[in-house]
Amino acid sequence: MAKLEKAVIEVTEGSKRGQYPVLFNPTEYTRERSNAFKATAVPGLDSPLLQFVNGEADQLTMELFLDDYTDPDKPPARGPKKSVPERVREIAALLEIDRDLHAPPPVHFLWGPLHFRAVIEKLSQKFTLFRPDGTAARATLNVAFKEYRTLSQQLREPRRESADKSKRRILDAALDLWLLAYREYDDPARWRKIAEANDIDDPWRVAAGTALIVPPLDPSDAPRSRF
Repeated sequence: MAKLEKAVIEVTEGSKRGQYPVLFNPTEYTRERSNAFKATAVPGLDSPLLQFVNGEADQLTMELFLDDYTDPDKPPARGPKKSVPERVREIAALLEIDRDLHAPPPVHFLWGPLHFRAVIEKLSQKFTLFRPDGTAARATLNVAFKEYRTLSQQLREPRRESADKSKRRILDAALDLWLLAYREYDDPARWRKIAEANDIDDPWRVAAGTALIVPPLDPSDAPRSRF
């Protein structure tokens, strides 16, 4: 029989560093990703032209169930025995500004093959069972994690289309060949590669709405230094 993996929220930076075991593994979770597009209206067309602007951060949402009626006395995988209010306060505190980081701490949600580095963007708490003195004994937390990637990580691991495939792009009024080359190749000086692929003699006379082929870089096209 396979070993049961317990989900954990882990904090590796700041004053709240530590592991916050999830009392019960979630029964499901949702992972969502979206992109931002700019719509440019062109007279005579039925719909605007869409220009990709940037990718949005991934989101991971789930429900976490807490119930200290069924919490055993010494649950090694769940840490020391704690009441539902204590566990809720611990997770809610991860939305507060950390005194060392001056921002809420980034966290890792770890569960088997799922490793999601994020910040907790939103937390809602629903209490459904109480002890005679009014202390909550059961709660459901709706947690929304937003992916956290530093600038250095995004530069090292850009989410770009494969460099060995040609792409088709629509030039809008705010875009020229130099900016297009910067977006696609991270180097505005490579505008000539796009011009050659589209038989463009004068880069200043490319009209908005023109469909352009952006060719892949050759293996010999080494990244150019900016310094």
